[in-house]
Amino acid sequence: MLKTRIDPTDTSPVALDGVKGVSMRILLGREHGMPHFSMRHFVVAPGGHTPRHAHDYEHEVVVLSGSGEAEHDGEVAAITAGDALFVRADALHQFRNTGDQPLQFLCLVPRDRDGGGEVPGS
Repeated sequence: MLKTRIDPTDTSPVALDGVKGVSMRILLGREHGMPHFSMRHFVVAPGGHTPRHAHDYEHEVVVLSGSGEAEHDGEVAAITAGDALFVRADALHQFRNTGDQPLQFLCLVPRDRDGGGEVPGS
């Protein structure tokens, strides 16, 4: 068994167009020998957001803390701790922090797509 730990102080800023106040860390991925998936931990600062984008792979997301909204193909839903989300492949999507505390979520993606799913902010 391989064990890593969620630590919001151990994330790196995501420097992509359309990103504001987002950092992330790959909890389990290529560097850990994961054959099929990557698990990423995102921290979005108040007022921050991921890029509004689409790609050819799905996401499974679990919101750990904070509050915000998730956009998925034009539909916007409020999100908060405990919510689990499915983001369909090719769906235009974005995560936004609308609260006053950091929005933290885990994102699971297949490694065999777009840079192994380890492209920051994807």
